[in-house]
Amino acid sequence: MDSMYQELILDHYKHPHGRGLREGDAEVHHVNPTCGDEITLRVKYDGETLTDVSYEGQGCSISQASASVLNELLVGKELAEARKIQEVFLELMQSKGKLEPTEEMEEVLEDAVAFAGVSKYPARVKCALLSWMAWKDATAQALGGAERETV
Repeated sequence: MDSMYQELILDHYKHPHGRGLREGDAEVHHVNPTCGDEITLRVKYDGETLTDVSYEGQGCSISQASASVLNELLVGKELAEARKIQEVFLELMQSKGKLEPTEEMEEVLEDAVAFAGVSKYPARVKCALLSWMAWKDATAQALGGAERETV
């Protein structure tokens, strides 16, 4: 299972979804000072529907693959559903390897479930979460002050 997950992460790293900055409603730049990973991420919304996530970044395969998976999972989703996916991913990443992905979790996270093994390595969790935290901040910017507190 771990080797299948590693292959999935490498595939997203080598063939990223959403890479290349496009027009957006908000842009954020996040850096992981621990390892030097960086991402500039833009979001575009049509009402509460996330119509695009684009990014440029540099760093390890985990941080870059995670951004690709985020794009694949969240684009086209309503904000409430995108938040739910982000919450489940965060729960998995904060589990320190103790949480075995359930069938329901796999349905929600799709390719993101491949990062389950990363949760065993605290230093790598920050890499996996970099783009997700950037998405959260960019969404707060794009949707205004009222959203900031609930994102």
